[in-house]
Amino acid sequence: MSGDAETETDASPEREAPARMPPLFQGLSGRLLWLTVAFVMLAEILIFAPSVAGMRMNWLRDRLDTAAAAGVVIDGLRPSELPRSVQDDTLLATGAKVVALRKDGTSSLLAAVDAPPQIDDQYDLSDVSLLVSIRDAMQTLFFGGGRVMRVLGPIGETDMIIEVVMTDDALRKDMLDYAQMMFVLSLVISLITAVLIFLAINRMMIRPIRHLARSMQIFSERPEDPGRLFRPDAARGELAVAGRHLLEMQVELQRTLKQQKNLADLGLAVSKINHDMRNILASAQLMSDRLVDVDDPMVRSFAPKLLRTIDRAVGYTSEVLSYGQASESAPKRRVLRLAELCQDVRDMLALDAETGIEFQDQIPVDLEIDADSDQLFRVIHNICRNAVQALVIFHPDDPATIRRITLTAQRVGSVVSITIDDTGPGMPRKAKENLFAAFRGSARSGGTGLGLAIARELVLAHGGTIALVEKPGPGTQFRIEIPDRPVALDDYRVRAGA
Repeated sequence: MSGDAETETDASPEREAPARMPPLFQGLSGRLLWLTVAFVMLAEILIFAPSVAGMRMNWLRDRLDTAAAAGVVIDGLRPSELPRSVQDDTLLATGAKVVALRKDGTSSLLAAVDAPPQIDDQYDLSDVSLLVSIRDAMQTLFFGGGRVMRVLGPIGETDMIIEVVMTDDALRKDMLDYAQMMFVLSLVISLITAVLIFLAINRMMIRPIRHLARSMQIFSERPEDPGRLFRPDAARGELAVAGRHLLEMQVELQRTLKQQKNLADLGLAVSKINHDMRNILASAQLMSDRLVDVDDPMVRSFAPKLLRTIDRAVGYTSEVLSYGQASESAPKRRVLRLAELCQDVRDMLALDAETGIEFQDQIPVDLEIDADSDQLFRVIHNICRNAVQALVIFHPDDPATIRRITLTAQRVGSVVSITIDDTGPGMPRKAKENLFAAFRGSARSGGTGLGLAIARELVLAHGGTIALVEKPGPGTQFRIEIPDRPVALDDYRVRAGA
C-alpha cells in the first residue's frame, strides 16, 4: 500500500507539472511590456510638438540666413537694378518668391518674381514664444500646403532685416518627413526600452513572484507536509522579505494544524472513556451517599464536600472534550455567596503545612455574586491551581520569602471584581504573549494552557472580563469582573407590584 501511494504521489501532475503560464497579453510580464511601450510613446508624443516647432524654426532661419547672405552681397555690389537672370538665380538659391532688405529705415527689393503672390501668413522670427511657435508648427503640419508666407528676421547683430516671401510646400514636406522619422525612432526606442525593462523586471520580480505562487500552490495541496515549505532566498529585497514571511506563515499554519489534529484526537479519546468514567463516578457517588448515615461526626462533615467533589469530577471528565468542540453550556446563573464557593476551592486544593503555601481568603462573608456556581468554581479553581503549581516549584533565594495565594473581592455597583494574587515567580514572557491560548499559554513545562483558556471562555459567557494585572512586586495577579444580569422590565414590574 505504501509503495502504491508513493508512486501515485510521484506521478501527481499537480506536484510535478509546472504552473501554467498565462498568455502574453494577460500575464504580468506581458502587461508590463506593453505598458512600457505605451508610456514611452506617450513621452515621445509630449516632446513631439516642441521638437517639430524647433525643426520648423531652424528651417526658416536657414532660409533667412541664405537669403541674408545673398542680399548683403547684392546690396553691396549692385549699381542699379539687378538683371532678371541674376534675380532668378537668387530666388532659385533661396527658394523664395521675393527677397527684400530693410536697412536704415528703408526697404529695398533685391529680387522678385514677375507677379508676386498674395501673402497668407506672416512670421517675425525676431521674437517668437514657444507656445506661438508650437501653434504655428501644428498649423503648418496639419493645414499647410499651397499657402504663401512672409518671413522676416534680423541679420546677425546688425540692425538690418531680411524679408523673404515663399510658399510653405517645401517646409511642410520636410516637417512630414521629420515627423515620420520621429515616429519610427520613438517606436524603436520604446521597444528597446520595453524589452530591457521587461528582461530586468522579469528577473528581479516576475520569476520570484512565480516562485512564491508555485510554492503556495504546492503547499496548499498538502499543508501538513514539511517538505513542501517555501525555501526563501538569502536576498534582502522586498520579495525576499515576503518569502520569509510566507515561510513563517506556513510554519505557523503547520503548527496550528498539528495542534488541531492533536486536539481532535484528544477529544476522540476522551469521548471513548467518558461513558465508562461517568459510570464509575456514578457508582462512587452512590457509595458516598451512604456515608451520610454514618454516625461519625468527622465523616458527616466531609461527606457533603465529597459528594460535591464527585459531582464536579463528573463534569471535569468532559472538560477537554468541551473545549475541543469550542462549546460550553450556557451559565445557569443564580445569586450565591462568593465566600462559600471560594472555601470549596480552598478545600479542593487541599493545601497543608508541608507545602509551605499559605491561602488567604479575604472575601467578605456577605458578598453575593450573580453567576453559575459550577462554572465560577472552575474559573477560580483553575487559576488557583496554576498558582499552586507555580509556587510548589518556586524556590526563592531568600528563605524568609512567603509563598502565598490571596483571594479578594469587592462589589462596585452591579459588577463584582475578584482578584487572585500570588507571590510566585510570575509568568514567563512566552506565556504572557500567548495568554489564554490553548496549548501555547502554559507557564510551566508540560502544561497545556487549557485552564486559562477555559476560564476565559466561561467568564466571557457571563458577560465579564478576565485579565492579567501588572504588579510592581513578584508574582502573578488575575482580575475577574462579572456583572449582574440585567433585570427584565416585566420582572421589575412584578417585583414592584408585589
